[in-house]
Amino acid sequence: MKIISIFTVPPANAGAPGQEEIERMGAFITELRGRGVLIDTGGRDNDMFEKIVSRRDGKTTATDGPFTEAKEVVGGYALMDVRDVAEATALTERFLDIIGTGTCHLHEVGPTPF
Repeated sequence: MKIISIFTVPPANAGAPGQEEIERMGAFITELRGRGVLIDTGGRDNDMFEKIVSRRDGKTTATDGPFTEAKEVVGGYALMDVRDVAEATALTERFLDIIGTGTCHLHEVGPTPF
């Protein structure tokens, strides 16, 4: 099953990771890619753009960030191919052990019906 994990963090904790975190995360990513579990991953930094595009009643609205009032900011994502929800949860716990404060929103994804 394919799972996308979207990592969010409070803005106060959104700073750059330290060298130890970078090394531990690098080893974790290498392990998961080697096992064929991690399909793709990426993060963001403060220089990347933010935009919200929404549609309601046929009208599109686009709002540029940054969104200083946000209670959480997206820190990154991981797309995984796991056996089951238990494996996705265990890998997410290992990720959070490395990264510290934050929340991972896990969603099963599959082929698009279009």
